[in-house]
Amino acid sequence: MKVIRLREGKERSLLRQHPWVFAGSVAKGKADPGETVRVEADDGRFLAWAAFSPSSMIRVRAWSFDEAERIDAAFFQRRLQAAVAMRQRLAIQSNGVRLVHGEADGLPGLIVDRYDDILSVQFLSAGTERWKDVIADALLQVTGCQRLFERSDSGVRQMEGLAPAKGWLRGEGATTVTLQEHAIRLTVDVEEGHKTGYYLDQRENRALFARLVRQFGCTSVLNCYSYTGGFSVAALAGGATEVISVDSSGPALARADAHVRLNGFDPAHHTSMDADVNGTLRQLLKDGRQFDAIVLDPPKFAPSAAHADRASRAYKDINRLGLKLLKPGGLLLTFSCSGGIGAELFHKIVAGAGLDANVDAYLMQRLEASSDHPTTLCFPEGEYLKGLALLRR
Repeated sequence: MKVIRLREGKERSLLRQHPWVFAGSVAKGKADPGETVRVEADDGRFLAWAAFSPSSMIRVRAWSFDEAERIDAAFFQRRLQAAVAMRQRLAIQSNGVRLVHGEADGLPGLIVDRYDDILSVQFLSAGTERWKDVIADALLQVTGCQRLFERSDSGVRQMEGLAPAKGWLRGEGATTVTLQEHAIRLTVDVEEGHKTGYYLDQRENRALFARLVRQFGCTSVLNCYSYTGGFSVAALAGGATEVISVDSSGPALARADAHVRLNGFDPAHHTSMDADVNGTLRQLLKDGRQFDAIVLDPPKFAPSAAHADRASRAYKDINRLGLKLLKPGGLLLTFSCSGGIGAELFHKIVAGAGLDANVDAYLMQRLEASSDHPTTLCFPEGEYLKGLALLRR
C-alpha cells in the first residue's frame, strides 16, 4: 500500500473527518490515478484510506477513517446499501431520487440519480473512475435496476485528468422517462438533460412554490432560467393563469410547453420566451410589467470562491430587477447553486439588491436542496443550493 505523508499541521481536516486533502498539504508520496493510498500525519499516524488524484488540486479524497477497513468491492457494496436505505426512509414523493450524493454518502466523486427504472451516474473523481465497474455492478444489485447510464460529461472530470464519458454502462434502450413528482409529471431525458438528466434538488421547492402560489392567490408568474418548466408547471398547479417561462434554450422551452400539456393545463396560460433573462427583466421593467410571483433560478455563476465577487454582482443585478418587477405583497423565490457563494453571503447579496431597488421583503423561509441531497456535519461544502422565499412588503 502506497503512503501519502502530510505536512506538519495539515492533518486537522482529516481528524475532523473532512474528506479532502489539497495538493499543498502533501509532503511526500505518489500513486497512480484513483489508487487507494494510506494517508498519514507527519509523525506517521494513520489518518485515512483515500483515493489519490495526481492531476487535481484535491490530491486526496478519503474513503474511510477506519484503519481496519479495506477498500474493496464489499466496501462499495456496504456504502451503496447504506445510501439507498437512507433514501428509503425519506419516503420521497417521486420516482426520481438522488441515491448517492458524493461525499455526504462517503463516496467522494460519485453521483447517482434514479429516474424510474434508469440509474444515471456521474463518476467525477479518479477514485470512482478506477472502481467504475465494481460500483456499476453493485448499484444494479442494491437497487434491482437493470439499466445504468453514465453521465460523466461534467467539466469537473477535466480537473481530475479524466476525459468526458457518456453512454450506457449496463443495459440499453430509450433514455426518456416520465417522472411523477408530487402532483405533477415531468419528462426527463437522461442522455441529453442537464446534470444527470434533471434538477431533482429543486423537487421540494417546486412543491412549495405550488402551495404558496395557491396560498397567496398568485395569478401572474414569471419563471426565469426556467429550463423545462418545472416551476412553471408548479405555478399552474397552484392556480396561476398567466405563467411566462424565460430561458435561452429553445429545446428546453419546447419541453416546458409539452409539460404544460402533459399535466392537463391550458396552453393559453403559459408563454415561452427564448431570450436572455437579464435583458428580458430590463425590458419588462421598461414596459411597466409586474408579477404576483417570480422565480430566479440561475445557473452556477461562481464555480469556486475565486469567482465570488463577479458572481455577487450578477446575483445582485437579477435580484434587484426581480424585486422591482414584483407587485407589493408578491412572492419571490430566488436561488444560488454556486458553491462559492455561501448562504450568509447570498442573503447579503439579495438584501443589497433590495436596497438598490428600494424594496423590502419579509423572509418567509430559507430554502435548500431536497432531503435526498444531504449535507453532513463534517462536509458543509455539500450545501451548494441555497435560496430565499420572500414576500414583498
